[in-house]
Amino acid sequence: MFIEALRIVMLIVGVFYSLYLLVYATFLVVSVTVGASELYKNQQMSRLHNEISHEYYFPVSIVVPGYNEEITICDTVNSLLNLEYKLYEIVIVDDGSKDNTSKVLIDTFKMKRVRRKIKKSIRCQEEEFVYESYGYKVPIVLIRKKNGGKADALNMGINASRYPYFICMDADSMLQHDALERIVKPVLTDENLIACGGLVRIANGVVLENGRVKKYGMPKKMVTAMQVLEYERSFLASRILFDMFNGNMIISGAFGLFKKDIVIAVGGYDHGTMGEDMELVVRLHVFCKKNNIPYTIKYEPEAVCWSQAPESMSDLKKQRRRWHLGLFQSLSKHSQVLLSTKYGALGTVSYMYFVIFELMSPYIEIFGLFSVIIMYFLGMISLRVIIMFSVLSILFGAVLTLSAFFSRIHTQNVKLSSKDVWKAIWACIYESVWFRVILAFTRMTAFIGYKKKKLQWGKIKRVKLNQ
Repeated sequence: MFIEALRIVMLIVGVFYSLYLLVYATFLVVSVTVGASELYKNQQMSRLHNEISHEYYFPVSIVVPGYNEEITICDTVNSLLNLEYKLYEIVIVDDGSKDNTSKVLIDTFKMKRVRRKIKKSIRCQEEEFVYESYGYKVPIVLIRKKNGGKADALNMGINASRYPYFICMDADSMLQHDALERIVKPVLTDENLIACGGLVRIANGVVLENGRVKKYGMPKKMVTAMQVLEYERSFLASRILFDMFNGNMIISGAFGLFKKDIVIAVGGYDHGTMGEDMELVVRLHVFCKKNNIPYTIKYEPEAVCWSQAPESMSDLKKQRRRWHLGLFQSLSKHSQVLLSTKYGALGTVSYMYFVIFELMSPYIEIFGLFSVIIMYFLGMISLRVIIMFSVLSILFGAVLTLSAFFSRIHTQNVKLSSKDVWKAIWACIYESVWFRVILAFTRMTAFIGYKKKKLQWGKIKRVKLNQ
């Protein structure tokens, strides 16, 4: 009797899992196809019309929060000084670092201490000192403050910024030479735009010279190579598709443009959320919908930021635990959006996608794996079918991932060596067989031991950029 009941349960589970995979596979095919076609269309338009240049620039503040970033922070600032844009400022916020983050900046850029009272339009910790430098292309401002977490550091940067739009980016990232010009273009064509996200690509294995890619290759370590493919698939797929109905719910903390006054109106970044970048974007959606404010939140795939990825599995696990917990916090805080007709496709498509295929996916995937094992021992499925299904699944994932990866490579006019091509193919297979399962288990354990660490920066080992 028990065995028969178990068989029925496993049959129901099998039907659910099959439908889940079918819907997810359909979504991936559609999103990657749409993303690739949009990239190709943009490239063709650029070649045909040669993009009319303009001399109009509106001022932008670039806010760079950092904690223990002495290794990479100067490379980041130098990359910002190489931007082709003409009217901007650089605001660096040292969130109580225990290393020499502030000292290396002061020494490298010959900064001078100034007396400057910062108006707290958004709540944040008090500043300890302020340094400035005006000997370069644009003003560089350094603010050292008491430790309060990344959200608090971002809020300080917003308070200190002088211009109506600000860019937030990570201290271990570098912008491509035309990234700032690219990300502000949507503002020139859409008066309702309040936020715009850029494309984040993995900097490991890439050499940039004056903001231009001098050498591109797959990273040496397989853990990092798999992240390259993962990033390209993620940014090509859902973000371009969701952009078509104003449904993007996340702008990466590594590179995003925001309208300052509306961010201040919603209270800035949330101090109590690990996923402060996603939470802010969702809150902007909710605020504008509730107050009947016309708005647009976009994604600009041609605005490129190169960011350093974890090079060890332990560091990657730390990062993904924080991301998953941040996702949960953001979704649960704004649960009223779910399936609400008031929010349109944001609630019925975007929110549902993040709940089912992002938040719940590790549990569904691992549960599905154990269900297949149980069904095998119950004689409900043969080993041959399991192997065939696994091979087809790996091939399907590899085709989609490589399509996304090579679409980006082609439209960016980047050349890969035959060695890197084979490494990308092998990384796709490796990701499906091992990487996804490990990360699924990692995300499942995201809630263990992280309640007391919600304001802490993730400790990930840094290396010098452009190596």
